[in-house]
Amino acid sequence: MKKNKFLFFTILSLLLLVLAACGGEETKDTESTTDNNTTEGTTEESSEETKSDIKFLSLVTGGTQGTYYALGGTFADLITDETGIKTTAEVSQASAANVNALKDGDAEIAFVQTDIAYYAKNGQLMFEGAAVEDLVAIGGLYPETVQLVTTEKSGITSFEDLKGKKVSVGAPGSGTYANAEQLLEVHGLTMDDIQAQNLDFGESTDGLQTGQIDAAFITAGYPTAAVEALSATTDVVIVPVAADKAESLISKYPYYATDTVPAGTYGLETDVPTVSVLAMLAVKADLPEDVAYGITKAIYDNAGSISHAKGAFIKAETALDGIGIDVHPGAQKYFDEQ
Repeated sequence: MKKNKFLFFTILSLLLLVLAACGGEETKDTESTTDNNTTEGTTEESSEETKSDIKFLSLVTGGTQGTYYALGGTFADLITDETGIKTTAEVSQASAANVNALKDGDAEIAFVQTDIAYYAKNGQLMFEGAAVEDLVAIGGLYPETVQLVTTEKSGITSFEDLKGKKVSVGAPGSGTYANAEQLLEVHGLTMDDIQAQNLDFGESTDGLQTGQIDAAFITAGYPTAAVEALSATTDVVIVPVAADKAESLISKYPYYATDTVPAGTYGLETDVPTVSVLAMLAVKADLPEDVAYGITKAIYDNAGSISHAKGAFIKAETALDGIGIDVHPGAQKYFDEQ
């Protein structure tokens, strides 16, 4: 009898253990299902949320004596204030170097000449064999005038006078270098016809003042700080680009446009005809759409508050003119709303 009772309780205990295990598994399955549903719901909610978690942005500009740098601090402040994303303006070697900074992940926003952006996107000239296919535009800003700067005492009044002279042409691979090379070309000259000097804007104007160089190509929005500083102590000359030469240049390189440095700039007594490209802001295509939208809105909504002379050219209605590369969807969204 005792043996039977013992056997009964043993079987009962085993049954209870089995039932408990089944209940636990069911509970676990239910919890798992609930967790999965919660996760799916969260994922769905997240996919609808477009706000990124970017906290910092780097804006690469140019040398401290150029227009990029002068505007860069203002742009960084506008982006910081309007988006809440801390943005800093960084000194750089300008256009070509800025594209490479974007490519290497060292910056998120860059000032770039439209011609350099075109070369980068299409793997031409300094980007031959190294196309930056994911380079996209935020928008155009203002004309960047190609200024061949010299002094009255140099005696240089034409491109032909540059032969054999020491001429600053910017860093190899820079936008200024490409502009110098192409303008020399339409005047029947090459880099071999001059003593090319690879100087930045500040070094160029210092060299002009001391007589260490004879002329300098400077591609920047006028008035350019470095040239203004030079004009305070020296009689500045801007060498003109004749109409037929400008026409030849534009025919071969359609991203150029005719331009004029007006009388009064740098103490000039008359208008000086020349050519220009366009300054623009560029980013990579993988920048989140809401961030690109915020950057665009911050700059173009507040262009009227920009104190620099080039602020007057920054307008939403003309921001897509002459870009030459694709526009970031976030920026395009802003312009479509205007």
